[in-house]
Amino acid sequence: MTTIRVLLVEDHETVREGLRLLLDSQTDIEVVAEASNGRAAVEYSERLRPQVVVMDLSMPEMNGLAATHAIKQGCPETAVVALTRHDDAAFVDELRKAGASGYVLKQSPSGELLDAVRVAAIGGSYLDARLRTRETESNQNRDPGRRTPSVSEREKQVLRMMAVGHSNKEIAEALGITIKTVEVHKANAMRKLQLRGRIDVVRYAILHGWLQEP
Repeated sequence: MTTIRVLLVEDHETVREGLRLLLDSQTDIEVVAEASNGRAAVEYSERLRPQVVVMDLSMPEMNGLAATHAIKQGCPETAVVALTRHDDAAFVDELRKAGASGYVLKQSPSGELLDAVRVAAIGGSYLDARLRTRETESNQNRDPGRRTPSVSEREKQVLRMMAVGHSNKEIAEALGITIKTVEVHKANAMRKLQLRGRIDVVRYAILHGWLQEP
């Protein structure tokens, strides 16, 4: 039996230790290294060439999305499985675009992560059972001929400013538009990205590094 070589990336030491114990307890999985941030994850991936990277999303220095992009560019043969507590559809979509092979929720049973690692190691894709159910329901209610529109640059500007705490009035003044226009851009962007409220917008902003931008 071929052993699946895994790089474990998680910034919380206690959580990381628990995950390592889980993965190493499997006869077909071996944790070859650990990293506490995305930058180190990229360096280890390039040096060790693991088959699978189990990747947290919210981390210092470089978040999981940016690290996934970098790993897939430098080590396209390495599969990335995102492990996070965030179940937002926007997160799933962005990780897929970045090249992630799996998306697992931390609040799910441990078997989900083990299944995801094994599926990713043989070139497949895996989505947490909770998210599969929601995605199936969403697809059943969606017009199959309709594509999800992309977010415009102005809509992105409005969301970014909303995430860092600016009011509609402040956004309108900064962009030279009316408050009503701000509200329209905000509503359109949130609908397209399936964000349900300001908390979702802030999470999305963190994922994309917006809060670190000037």
